[in-house]
Amino acid sequence: MKVLLDTHAFLWAIGDVSRLSAAARQILTDEGNELLLSAASLWEIGLKIRAGKLKLPETGEYFTRHLSALGARALAVEVSHVLGVFALPDHHRDPFDRLLVAQCLAEGATLLSVDSTLRKYSIEVVW
Repeated sequence: MKVLLDTHAFLWAIGDVSRLSAAARQILTDEGNELLLSAASLWEIGLKIRAGKLKLPETGEYFTRHLSALGARALAVEVSHVLGVFALPDHHRDPFDRLLVAQCLAEGATLLSVDSTLRKYSIEVVW
């Protein structure tokens, strides 16, 4: 299964696994799954670090190491993903979450997220 990690799912996977559901932990450890993290999530994390909302190292090496440890790869933001946001209903106002939904639709991915509002979109959301 192709699985796109929501930003919080990635942060909890690398920092506080106790916050992950049992299903989320199973998905992260199942070697048959293709784990993805949007470049938009890395951008969101960087913005939160700069704003003082997250205390993490602000280095590419830190995040590259954690992506590798999870067996995940970064998913670039493509023009088709951004254009896909235009067609989405306004169920969610967060631009990062809307982009993740568009990426799931374009890539045929399941979203790993605790955010129940995202279930209103025509994607599979697991938590």
